[in-house]
This record gives sequence, C-alpha cells and structure tokens, in this order.
Amino acid sequence: MKYKSVIFDLDGTLLNTIADLGNAVNQALVRMGFPTWTMEEYRWKVGNGVMKLFERSLPDDKRTPIYINKVKELFTPYYETHGRDETRPYDGIPELLSSLTAHGVRVAVASNKYDAAVRKLIPHYFPEVGWSAVCGNREGVPVKPDPAIVNTIMEEGGMQRADTLYVGDSNVDMQTAHNAGLAACGVTWGFRPRAELEAEHPEYVVDRPEDILGIVLGRE
Repeated sequence: MKYKSVIFDLDGTLLNTIADLGNAVNQALVRMGFPTWTMEEYRWKVGNGVMKLFERSLPDDKRTPIYINKVKELFTPYYETHGRDETRPYDGIPELLSSLTAHGVRVAVASNKYDAAVRKLIPHYFPEVGWSAVCGNREGVPVKPDPAIVNTIMEEGGMQRADTLYVGDSNVDMQTAHNAGLAACGVTWGFRPRAELEAEHPEYVVDRPEDILGIVLGRE
C-alpha cells in the first residue's frame, strides 16, 4: 500500500454541489436586484470559500463588505433548507470510499465550504463511512490553499505526510496539497478542467474514482 491516508476536498470532488450553491446565490442576487449567473459560470466562482463566492457573484462595483455580507445573510438560510435539493455524489465515489476503508485506509474531508454545511452534508450522503476527520472552514482559520485545515486533520489523526494523499478538483486543491507537503491528485470530473490541474504539476490526475484506489494501493 502506497498511501495509508487520503484527504478529500468536498465540492467538485466527492459531491456535485454546483446547482444548489448557484441557486442559493442566485436567489440572494434576485432579492438584491442584481443579475444572476449560470451554473457553468459558477464553476469558476467556487473553490475559495463562500465569502469569495459571494464577492465574485456580485457586480464589479458592488463587491464591498456590506453587499457581501448581505448575500451571506440571504444565502445561508436558503442553503440550509435547499442545499441537498440537487447535490449528489459523483458516480463511483461511494464505492471508492467503501473500498478505501475496507483496506484500512483513513479518509478525511478538508473543505473550504463553511463547517456547519460540511458536517450536515457528509453524514447525509456518506452515512456508513468511518471518517477520521471532517473539517470545513471555521472562523479564524484561513481557507485553502493555506494548509492550516489539512495540517489540523493530520495532527489530530496522526497521519504522516509521506503516506497521505490529497485529492481535489481545482488549482486551489493542488496548491493546498503542495503547501501541506502532500502528494496531490487532481480529479477531472469536478468543477475545473484538466489543464488547470496539470498547470499545478500534481503527482497524479485521474478521470475515474476507481483510479484513486489503484494509486493508494500502489497499482497505478
């Protein structure tokens, strides 16, 4: 076995959340009298935490703390109610997680999504997975690509950098892995294209969840 632990990003890696995120922001923008965006456009706005998502979604001349906080105020209760309307695991992800844990591999989640939402989504979609840690963004903790959240997960779980793999779907994730001193694995089924992943020179880029199992077990 090449890796004993795998830390996953959430949005765009384990779950396809883009429709519920986009719908929640769009309803806030409508209520504020601002233009909305397509789901394809939202693929380029997510990845750096919800506050950055709100900022990127506002008109250029409205990207101020007052308007950003207003979007947050309107987004949060809506997303709490509708955050699972269209969100689904990517094909093959439940099977991958089951196989990893069956082989004794520790699995964890490190997300820039706010922590309360992460802790609501993970047990809903993956109730049978024995997670070593599930961490979203918390107040006072810098978002990825800062490695703080990953370092916390590793310290609390007793994970070693040499045998831990970080998996994500964006340049932010690849940078996070490198900043934490971990091998990076980019996935092409998420929100960003292969070219963005490859530009960060990850150790691996995969097209299917089952490819990750092969990497972890040293069969790639």
